[in-house]
Amino acid sequence: MPDTEMETGYEKTVRRLRATALFSSVAFTLAGAATAQAHENEVQTSVQGGQRCITSNGLPDHSTGTFPNSGNPNTISEQHVKLCVSADPKKGNSPKTVRGSIGVGINGVQIRPGTADYYDPSSRRGFSRDRSSGWNLEGLGARDKLGMDKNNAHVDERGLYHYHGVPKPLVESAGSSLIGYAADGFEIHYVGNKQTSSYRLKSGTRPSGPGGAYDGTYLEDWEFVDGLGTLDVCNGGTLNGEFVYFATDSFPFYPRCMWGEISGDFLQGAGGPGAGGKRPRRNGEARGQDRQRASENRRQRGPRQANQQRAGGRRGPPQEAIAACSGQSSGSSCSFKGPRAGRQVAGMCRETPSQTTACVPDRRRPRQ
Repeated sequence: MPDTEMETGYEKTVRRLRATALFSSVAFTLAGAATAQAHENEVQTSVQGGQRCITSNGLPDHSTGTFPNSGNPNTISEQHVKLCVSADPKKGNSPKTVRGSIGVGINGVQIRPGTADYYDPSSRRGFSRDRSSGWNLEGLGARDKLGMDKNNAHVDERGLYHYHGVPKPLVESAGSSLIGYAADGFEIHYVGNKQTSSYRLKSGTRPSGPGGAYDGTYLEDWEFVDGLGTLDVCNGGTLNGEFVYFATDSFPFYPRCMWGEISGDFLQGAGGPGAGGKRPRRNGEARGQDRQRASENRRQRGPRQANQQRAGGRRGPPQEAIAACSGQSSGSSCSFKGPRAGRQVAGMCRETPSQTTACVPDRRRPRQ
């Protein structure tokens, strides 16, 4: 088409871009921007009886990317979320692991930096919920595979929109550095580069699983080095003389463990009975997709791998065991409070198959 006044600006742009190798990537970006979705956010915060409760519809107060997309098959939907945490949290002596949602933003959107997906070469997508490989997919490290939007967020199978990293719109609208509350009640603040995490990528290559260089795709690609940054193993530090957690632009992005008493709303699982009301009923199509994926995984897995899944798979060491050996050399004596019964576990610092130094229990010693 000739370049005439009858030709629209968009048509001129498309024609010119087609003459270059940039057309496909730029056109995709323009399309994504044009289809950003707006949502009506509803959130209420109350403090009563020593509890701070945040009730929301789970929808953000800013636009999101388009869902479903090529990396995320789920549709964003309104939820009934009610999360209560301590209004006067106390810091304990040892960190506790929290999985799933680790906190909630002041806009009522849940914060969930980790994932439940693991490297699985037998799966069509290269990952699944089968833990047997021991290589846990890291949210932002695998953002393209998981269909993250520009807010470092995506949608789970229930339609729950949640953050894996720091969302710029939330920071801009917060009015202060406070952007949310952790599962134990301590505040979560974002202060840019004024605070830095103490985690770094491991050097070398992965000894198993996906192989290749440590690049942040998996949780096990990272290691904690005490004193490397300004923050502790749980991304905690002080602000105006008070202990808080920090959201950072680099791993771990948010706390992955808690120093205080974790609210039962989070221990029961984000979006479940204790963390957001009734779990939305899934439609027939979604349930059918789940059954189909499960059937595909069973067919593709060998007998040994299937047996591992039935046995619960191989899991990495708990955060308490990792923290107990922070700064210690392999072979050093160690102890930590077990995440299940809260008993003191004695052992020795050893390097795990994923090259994480953790306190490995000595089965010959009685638990305290």
